Amino acid sequence: MSTSPSAAAMPGALVISLDFEINWGVRDQQTLAQYGANLLGVRQAIPAMLALFAEFGLHVTWATVGLLFFETKAEMLAHLPAVRPEYADPNLSPYLVLDQVGEDEAHDPYHFGRSLINQIRATPGQEMASHTFCHYYCLERGQTVESFRHDIETAVRVGAEQGMALRSLVFPRNQYNAQYLETCRAAGITSYRGNEQSWIYKERSEEQQALYKRGARLLDAYVNLSGQHTARWADMARNFPYNVPASRFLRPWSGRLKALEGLRLRRILAGMEHAAKHGEVFHLWWHPHNFGVNLAENMAVLRRIAQHFRRLQARYSFESLSMGEVADRLSTYSNSPAA
Repeated sequence: MSTSPSAAAMPGALVISLDFEINWGVRDQQTLAQYGANLLGVRQAIPAMLALFAEFGLHVTWATVGLLFFETKAEMLAHLPAVRPEYADPNLSPYLVLDQVGEDEAHDPYHFGRSLINQIRATPGQEMASHTFCHYYCLERGQTVESFRHDIETAVRVGAEQGMALRSLVFPRNQYNAQYLETCRAAGITSYRGNEQSWIYKERSEEQQALYKRGARLLDAYVNLSGQHTARWADMARNFPYNVPASRFLRPWSGRLKALEGLRLRRILAGMEHAAKHGEVFHLWWHPHNFGVNLAENMAVLRRIAQHFRRLQARYSFESLSMGEVADRLSTYSNSPAA
């Protein structure tokens, strides 16, 4: 038993994680003609976000698809895992469309991200993490523990080759699969982002998605249907790898829903305040491509969130922690009966 203070003594914390994927994360759902502007806009959004994170001292986890790490297509092809997923729906596999990938980042900004990764790594407080190697779907028909093992081991190895220890994981499409946790642990993963505890957010395959559940998630972004979803330190400390569960998805600014923007922001700020007052963790997440269009409007929302963090920091000693830093705290603090 650790002699350090218990989890009950921990101050609250804001955790931010970003699903950094560019086209690898949307290619099976939207074409470049449909969504290309958002993807190209990532190259303006990431520097803008990094500047704000540095200004407010925000520590952020960048869960990055491993295929983005390379400088050239030749380098990418040389690092592919030997065992790859064989999904029942072949459209889900990026390996079947690698012929569409350009030669390097200058010629194909949709599938390479080394220059952006370098900017992230150069900014204090930013954690490079894994979004699997190929944007692996852990609940789709045809996936196996063996092919996932090859995927996550490849992602971790490629990161290590470039001087990055990838210790945190975000499951693509939030397809959390408990059968994979032992494989994650063996690969050196210490934390993952679990889903909110509500039927609205329960992990499911794409086939299992239902329109009414999507509608409920949209409504929940504006009206409190499912609670604040803050996490207690003692609960997170119970299992390893540690589950640092999501609290709220930062939906992109919408002109169509502009009249409801105040409700959306208030929902997030209230969750942060609840976490700060009760010494719990509020985990906010989004994709850089969500800021790819309407950047000014999205950054204005993010600034309001950062300003609220600063107020909570001054009043409640609220902290900003990456997922990896949360895992480090959980490994240090005991899960005492008082927690």
